[in-house]
Amino acid sequence: MMKTNLFLGLSLTLLLFSGCGDKVGLGGKVTFSDDGSPLVTGTVCFETDTYLARGTLKPDGSYVVGSLSEKDGLPPGNYRVYISGAEKEIGQDREGMAIMEPLIDAKFASGSTSELSLEVTSSTKTFDIKVDRYVPTKK
Repeated sequence: MMKTNLFLGLSLTLLLFSGCGDKVGLGGKVTFSDDGSPLVTGTVCFETDTYLARGTLKPDGSYVVGSLSEKDGLPPGNYRVYISGAEKEIGQDREGMAIMEPLIDAKFASGSTSELSLEVTSSTKTFDIKVDRYVPTKK
């Protein structure tokens, strides 16, 4: 029984990581909606209920998507898209820990709130994203 559960668990894990069929190479650029300047920090995330792939932003705002390696692409399917880690250090607290401030509006930090989605097909090659800047709330 234990060997069966282990085999089943490993099989499901391999299915999740292998995806279905050939992967599609995908990249793009993330820019701010107000002036078109690039977002230079963060990770673009593509998720389904069972799959996650990422692309790290480069200094020009571009990214290439990968799941097991940096550029191995995505299996065809429908993805929720969001951006994680788009923040900058604005100081340190008393213990020397970094105080971070978001660079983009909070809605872009979750696949359920970003309103960004993409259907990846064999012909999909690029996905450019425009984001709104973070605006601190007044106290």
